[in-house]
Amino acid sequence: MSLAEDARRDLRLAGLTKRYPNGFVAVKSLDLVIPQGSFFALLGPSGCGKTTTLRMVAGLEGPTAGTIHIGDTDITHEKPFKRPVNTVFQNYALFPHLTIAENVEFGPKRRGVKDTASQVKEILELTELTEQAAKKPAQLSGGQQQRVALARALINRPEVLLLDEPLGALDLKLRRAMQIELKRIQEEVGLTFVHVTHDQEEAMTMADTVAVMNEGRIEQLGTPYDLYTNPHTTFVANFLGRSNLVKGTVVGREGTGADAVVKVDMHGTVVTIKASRVHTESSEGWIGIRPEKVLIQPAGTPLDAPGNFFSGAVVSEASYMGVSTEYHLRMPWGQELICFEQNTGRRGGLVAVGTQVDVSWRPEFAFLLDSSQDAGAGIEEE
Repeated sequence: MSLAEDARRDLRLAGLTKRYPNGFVAVKSLDLVIPQGSFFALLGPSGCGKTTTLRMVAGLEGPTAGTIHIGDTDITHEKPFKRPVNTVFQNYALFPHLTIAENVEFGPKRRGVKDTASQVKEILELTELTEQAAKKPAQLSGGQQQRVALARALINRPEVLLLDEPLGALDLKLRRAMQIELKRIQEEVGLTFVHVTHDQEEAMTMADTVAVMNEGRIEQLGTPYDLYTNPHTTFVANFLGRSNLVKGTVVGREGTGADAVVKVDMHGTVVTIKASRVHTESSEGWIGIRPEKVLIQPAGTPLDAPGNFFSGAVVSEASYMGVSTEYHLRMPWGQELICFEQNTGRRGGLVAVGTQVDVSWRPEFAFLLDSSQDAGAGIEEE
């Protein structure tokens, strides 16, 4: 089944700005194209402007400047009920006195649609709620209620479905199950889903494309894989997972095209970084490496797949987490780096605190960011 129209109807935001009377600018001249039929996520911390952007698309907030189009249709100043857009909120707002089927058919009946039975049946099957049709919302689990809210939105056949932290009220296990469900439903109906979340795992699990927002602007836009493996700013490097960031000085460049590399002096050791993963023109930068790409071995023993190599580190902390162990490594220059090591059983136990270790990582996994950026940007406080 496909509820999407045949014609190309991308959601386009141009120069979208929201300034409040107190002078606070929540969204700053946002330019964004969300392809029709894609699952798109706006990801960022509280206050970054993602929910305000969603509310402007829904018509619940008026923009200070800029335009909103779906295809060639300008909906910037349309009333919410006249837009081909529906929103699913964290608070599902189901009618407690109506059955699930009656909740789902409420929208079409309100618009005067006569024969809703077949539509309701189709949507309940899609959202796997057929057996719950005669029940009341209070009789359903949180995940089932979330699917009812989704079904109620889908039956209106919007071109764009907006999801505002829809899984926030669910516990962790159910939230992960619903991430898979939402992606399945989106692929089946072929609608444009725009999902607002502060949860990195949620965005990466479901979305085809993620826009990481910070202070009203988009820091970086791309696939989950590209954002994680090749962040362009310290904010993205820290907000999307964790990163080790070490100061370094560029000492040379070699090669051309895909083979081009940049040589960076890192506290006396020259490391190599692919030019495509260098995001600064400065002579200094933050060398970044994800903790799971860091390899360690007790000093003097062979390393698997060695690359950039450092000796003289000491394990300062070891936290066993079942599937992996998190090591904190005190480097010779005084900085602590983090290493995530999968517990495959090959090591035969943990590396004890106080052990001197050699440290390595493959050059193709490193990235270089602008030294003027805050190395702590994007780190969320516990």
